[in-house]
Amino acid sequence: MADHSGMRLGKTRARGRPRALGSLKYYLAEPWGRGTPLPPVPPALDRSGDVTAWGMLGNDRLGDCTIAAVGHAALLWSSRAGHPRAMTPEEAIAGYEAFGYRPGDAASDQGANALDVLAHWSGAGFEIGGVKDVVAGFCAIEPAFMRDVRAGVAWLGAVYAGLEMPLAAQRQEVWDAPAERSGDAAAGSWGGHAVPIVGYGPEGLVCITWGEPKRMTWAFWAAYASEAYGLLSEDFVRPKVDWDALEADMQAVRSGL
Repeated sequence: MADHSGMRLGKTRARGRPRALGSLKYYLAEPWGRGTPLPPVPPALDRSGDVTAWGMLGNDRLGDCTIAAVGHAALLWSSRAGHPRAMTPEEAIAGYEAFGYRPGDAASDQGANALDVLAHWSGAGFEIGGVKDVVAGFCAIEPAFMRDVRAGVAWLGAVYAGLEMPLAAQRQEVWDAPAERSGDAAAGSWGGHAVPIVGYGPEGLVCITWGEPKRMTWAFWAAYASEAYGLLSEDFVRPKVDWDALEADMQAVRSGL
């Protein structure tokens, strides 16, 4: 049986969507006039096998999951592009320092906000594999719109997700949600966690956490996903993107946080 009780989380409470942040289809070429029709979304896909070693990135001992999720998404894109770049644990910890963590000071290990991390990635960037990595941008996905979650994974490679983890998940092989969600099954009873979603199918989704793929049911997603963002990287993105509109909105989002 799985036992993740010794692992760390680290995503702080989700904030509301910034007014300047567009939705998934806002930035993409749409079938009703802005460009080429969007490609079909397959009923199932799983990119977790595209990388052989994801790396823990310090998240077994520090609450830097928001940074580890960045490293894992970038590793997926760069691997598929044929030039894999892996974030090192040292780079992950240095990235975490931008959000108040001070090495050796346990009291400063307070996690980070997902939106703040994504805004930083699209502005100052993070060191990944010895290179400054700046994501082109990100867009809002409503977790309840599961069709858009699947589309984000299919079109963009990964969806950056925030989960309000229940204590019950610590010992689940596949994360699932019971009908009664109180006690150990209550949302956030363990804490907040950030993961990249890299696959999905009829039974649920696949994320990367603590250095390996982890499956969750759609019921778990519906119960515990509090925020989701499509990540737009020029290393991967499939549909045509309105890069000018995206960059203008990224500047507005960064200045408003």
